[in-house]
Amino acid sequence: MSKKKIKTALISVFDKTGLEPLIEILVDQGVELYSTGGTETFIRNLGHQVNAVEDLTGYPSILGGRVKTLHPKVFGGILNRSQLESDQAELQQFEIPSLDLIVVDLYPFEKTVSGNATESEIIEKIDIGGIALIRAAAKNFNDVFCISNKEDYAPFIELYKSSDGAPDLETRKDFALKAFHTSSHYDAAIFNHFDAKGDRLKLSVGNSQVLRYGENPHQKGRFFGVLDELLEQVHGKAVSYNNLLDIDAAVNLMLEFYDGAPAFGILKHNNACGFAVRASLSDAYTDALAADPVSAFGGVLICNKIMDSTTAKAVHELFCEVVIAPDYEAGALEILKQKKNRILLIQKETSLPSKTIRTCLNGYLVQDKDNKTDQKEDLTTVTKVTPSSTEIDDLIFASKICKHTKSNTIILAKNQQLLASGTGQTSRVDALHQSINKAKSFGFELEGAVMASDAFFPFPDCVEIADQHGIKAVIQPGGSIKDQNSISYCDTHQMSMVFTGIRHFKH
Repeated sequence: MSKKKIKTALISVFDKTGLEPLIEILVDQGVELYSTGGTETFIRNLGHQVNAVEDLTGYPSILGGRVKTLHPKVFGGILNRSQLESDQAELQQFEIPSLDLIVVDLYPFEKTVSGNATESEIIEKIDIGGIALIRAAAKNFNDVFCISNKEDYAPFIELYKSSDGAPDLETRKDFALKAFHTSSHYDAAIFNHFDAKGDRLKLSVGNSQVLRYGENPHQKGRFFGVLDELLEQVHGKAVSYNNLLDIDAAVNLMLEFYDGAPAFGILKHNNACGFAVRASLSDAYTDALAADPVSAFGGVLICNKIMDSTTAKAVHELFCEVVIAPDYEAGALEILKQKKNRILLIQKETSLPSKTIRTCLNGYLVQDKDNKTDQKEDLTTVTKVTPSSTEIDDLIFASKICKHTKSNTIILAKNQQLLASGTGQTSRVDALHQSINKAKSFGFELEGAVMASDAFFPFPDCVEIADQHGIKAVIQPGGSIKDQNSISYCDTHQMSMVFTGIRHFKH
């Protein structure tokens, strides 16, 4: 049956928000209503007639509301097949009304969990009747229309009007798909709450947006998540797959500096090519750009303070894809919006995932997110020379950037400014050479600079090369069986070295 007139409806929802317009249009069209508990009262208070489910079943709500709709007269009304004579005969025999529309939501399990509820409160928010109604209605989409989310009330009202109360089969099937997502997402949330071991992986993300393409034009791309919870776009073209990867890298890096002095970062291909902390945001931008003005072209820019007009004027001179800030002065927005395609984002305060997930071979790799930020109190000086307070500040600064740079990596910094980075090299020595050559190409003096490494030095060659270029303070995790070789070289050449005890690989 391609179309079926909706003549009866079972409505039973926890959240009554937005329900009234739906009730009104069904009543206007003469749809017979069935309901339970609070929803039944809600409908009666609107002044409308409604059949109590307990009158249909002959049983009251029992077990403190745990059992209300779980009855053959309810599920028979949902699961019967209109084209099957035997089904229709049984409906007549047992005096079961056919139910054409099911409007049901679920107990707010995820909200209850996030609200630090007790275990017993959480268990009582595991819906049974609601999930059964949704699954039954979705299964029988050939005959039944299922609404499982209040967000679908308005779309349903519009299509109900346009179809004269008889939605077609494809529309019923589309809403059934939404219902199956509702049920599967709900089950996944319950499972993940009780899966303390974390030895199984269940993901469910309902919101998604189609991207222009993936990493390359021949690849399809889609983002799953609610981007608006973290970022508000106030200008520019739609974000791309690659934009999102760089934005992710930028946001995670800036979180290391978010509550401190004005900081500005410039990222390209997920790595910082410029970063500086200064007394003013405009100075931070100027010095961040100085680290690599070539790579900055087409990059993603991020800062930790409200974007002012002075900084915006400087930023406007650079071709960049994305600008991210906690907010913008009105004048700053006016300046930056002059480039119509420039993406301007306001970063909101929200929590980020605690785990990282990526495909690998025929499965997935899952790990805890690297949320460890190296602090002064974590440092162990392993050399005879102790770094100065200024050097320690620079070492911590460099370590934070190093953590968010692709391995193997070496970071060179001085006076809270990124001088250069060697990123993604197969050899740590190559990474160091790359960073030294890059720093010198942009006119930086390395005397007094510090060096950070994301992993230990298996040989003393890196500290030797650094020493030859005037670098006298080093930060690294330590942990090599040959640590002493690097330490001994530092002691012989009046260099300081601190261990963090924490490796920050980013493969």
